[in-house]
Amino acid sequence: MQRTLNQGASTITMTAGLVVALSVGLWGQTVETIATGLDNPRGLTFGPEGALYVVEAGRGGPGPCTAGPEGTVCYGPTGAITRIDLRSTVCERVATGLPSLAAASGIRANGPHDISFVGRGNAAVVIGFVGDPRSRADLGAAGSSFGHLASVPASGNWRLTTDLGLFEAAVNPDGDEIDSNLYAVIELPGKQIVVDAGANDLLQVDANGRVVALATFPDRLVPAPPFLGLPPGTQIPMDAVPTSVALGRDGSFYVAQLTGYPFPVGGANIYRVPAAGGVPEIYATGFTAIIDLAWGPDGSLYVLEIAKNGLLAGFGSEDWAGALIRVAPNGTRTEIAPGQFTAPGGVAVGPDGVLYITHNGIYAGTGTVLRVRP
Repeated sequence: MQRTLNQGASTITMTAGLVVALSVGLWGQTVETIATGLDNPRGLTFGPEGALYVVEAGRGGPGPCTAGPEGTVCYGPTGAITRIDLRSTVCERVATGLPSLAAASGIRANGPHDISFVGRGNAAVVIGFVGDPRSRADLGAAGSSFGHLASVPASGNWRLTTDLGLFEAAVNPDGDEIDSNLYAVIELPGKQIVVDAGANDLLQVDANGRVVALATFPDRLVPAPPFLGLPPGTQIPMDAVPTSVALGRDGSFYVAQLTGYPFPVGGANIYRVPAAGGVPEIYATGFTAIIDLAWGPDGSLYVLEIAKNGLLAGFGSEDWAGALIRVAPNGTRTEIAPGQFTAPGGVAVGPDGVLYITHNGIYAGTGTVLRVRP
């Protein structure tokens, strides 16, 4: 299945050098807005030529529609990939028409979630779908675009490749309910590494399309929140919901979790998975609602939380205050530019250590990209 798109079909505003916020953190970081007007911006990464690429999950559209976890969502070809040239300040959508599902407001769209490159002009993108992938048929022909890996060449003429929703429906590696939501990808020579947040697994897709599960992330028992009215000490199962993966210097994959209900503050872990796969090993604990990971050039690990006060605060009172935490090689944790991020969706680190974060990552039209100079 292939869509032909017009490169540079629309333009995003880019503001060079406008300091919009100054934190009082350890290093006195400056936070600049370098792109605005994005629709649900999520993952971002550097291309081989040095430009910054951002995936936009879109704003849905007129339909067809279906029932989603939070209500009715409707399809529209509004997902996109935006390229930011950090040298010339040119910012444009270089691929458009990717599938998107969202409520009428465009909030919390589901569509393209992450992007990764290997070599010039060869990007892999994951397109999510929240729920049983067999229900994609409820959207008619439009539904077949979700739950896929997509290949995006320099021309922007993207095409669907591997149907990982079909893999979940057929194999269901974690043995739990059939559910899929592709959320993160690493493009490597001859293969792609994919996190399926719904299926709770880490997948490897070979060049010939063969899919294997490198690891699964089981439920954990956590204390029941008091508002459930259960006896003190009651524990309930919590879904893992892995959302991000980063390749470590040791060749292992580091996978972070958002966590499922009851979304405990401090309940998110980072796991280490051997390159060949195996049982995940806990690498770090004590985070909340992790949405992305990225390694810095000095060996620091940057951990991005979409809702530092927990997802119950986000969904319940629209408290989407996010946090970016630097974990130094010696394990010391420092929050970067505290108070500057709302519902962040992704983080990338330049070779010079400068940080880039998608901000307002669950909103249509108001998403931005921030640059943080530590």
